[in-house]
Amino acid sequence: MAALRRKFGEDYQVVNTNRATTFSAPVKKKRQRFVEKNGRCNVQHGNLGGETSRYLSDLFTTLVDLKWRWNLLIFILTYTIAWLVMASMWWIIAYIRGDLNHGHDSSYTPCVANVYNFPSAFLFFIETEATIGYGYRYITEKCPEGIILFLFQSLLGSIVDAFLIGCMFIKMSQPKKRAETLMFSQDAVISQRDGKLCLMFRVGNLRNSHMVSAQIRCKLIKSRQTPEGEFLPLDQCELDVGFGTGADQLFLVSPLTICHEINPKSPFFDLSQRSLMNEQFEIVVILEGIVETTGEKYFLSVLTHVYPLYLGLNHFFPI
Repeated sequence: MAALRRKFGEDYQVVNTNRATTFSAPVKKKRQRFVEKNGRCNVQHGNLGGETSRYLSDLFTTLVDLKWRWNLLIFILTYTIAWLVMASMWWIIAYIRGDLNHGHDSSYTPCVANVYNFPSAFLFFIETEATIGYGYRYITEKCPEGIILFLFQSLLGSIVDAFLIGCMFIKMSQPKKRAETLMFSQDAVISQRDGKLCLMFRVGNLRNSHMVSAQIRCKLIKSRQTPEGEFLPLDQCELDVGFGTGADQLFLVSPLTICHEINPKSPFFDLSQRSLMNEQFEIVVILEGIVETTGEKYFLSVLTHVYPLYLGLNHFFPI
């Protein structure tokens, strides 16, 4: 007890654990986060200049990273433009050959039977592209340019389908929504465990499906100045949560308490309670694992808010 008072100052108050007494946290100041609770980083890239062309060089990943509304807009516009362009090419062939003037002439052999205006050319393209095959409109053997356009249409349609549908499939299969069923404690506490001062928070899985090979890591993000005078904004420091003992490998079937021992190697060792309240830092908890149902690699980054820290002995907190 005396050691704790020396560590955190005379204003440290002990929680009565025998009666399970709890206390309300101090009012938190609204701060701009580096990482939101949902794992989204508040980082905006500026002054890229000509480097924006690099996004187009990896167009597939760029489309996957876009928001759903932009993906759906690109999906609809691409198919609409492709349909109109290809239907126009079929109409142009019929117009150049004069098939439009003999649309209802049974003795005339057109390039595409029963195509005599743009709507009929558009319907022929849709029937061919979607392999519907109503049997009313079809290519005749007297039109080599139509056969070439048909081969080009089949090849282009396969490429567009593979690109856009593949993009939508990968975006839908991303396990980002899995984060909504992984719960972190709202706050962290500093308390004693096994006679050692520890920073603790809890994590739990709401689903019955397990997280295979789940591993947890913690990063302390804080600006600092080196002894040489160099200022490092948002410097990242690793917090030990049991790398040497294997405690970072989680069997997440029930809520677990993650513990970081505040020893001489910890960045919190030289901080008092008052300095903890005033310091500007964030702790980012990174939970990584494989989703059992899909077998996909899962990466979750959630900020555990530690400002201010709850201080107490064996103080358990809801998840």
